[in-house]
Amino acid sequence: VQLQASGGGLVQAGGSLRLSCAASGSTFSNYNMGWFRQAPGKEREFVAAIPKSGGNTIYASSVKGRFTISRDNAKNMVYLQMNSLKPEDTAVYYCAANRLVFSIQARTYDYWGQGTQVTVSS
Repeated sequence: VQLQASGGGLVQAGGSLRLSCAASGSTFSNYNMGWFRQAPGKEREFVAAIPKSGGNTIYASSVKGRFTISRDNAKNMVYLQMNSLKPEDTAVYYCAANRLVFSIQARTYDYWGQGTQVTVSS
């Protein structure tokens, strides 16, 4: 599966952004999907994940209550709605896919998008 993330940009603290990830090349509903982020000088970290069917979602504690992951299997899309953004949310955000494991661990994801930059100014 090929993944293309979009929707990043520059926003003031307290603002909102919606990231999108378009999937192609394979049956999208066969994949668990995740969002990860990587800030300069830091390791890539888990943000949110959604299973194949779009049921129970999981979030990093740092974003829970502010971010919402969702998917539309008919459109081959996964989204990350980000509200109440903070400067510490500044990072490159990546969408990722795997077929076997509903996981928060980056090493379990086989397919990655190219990343989209999110910058939150104070």
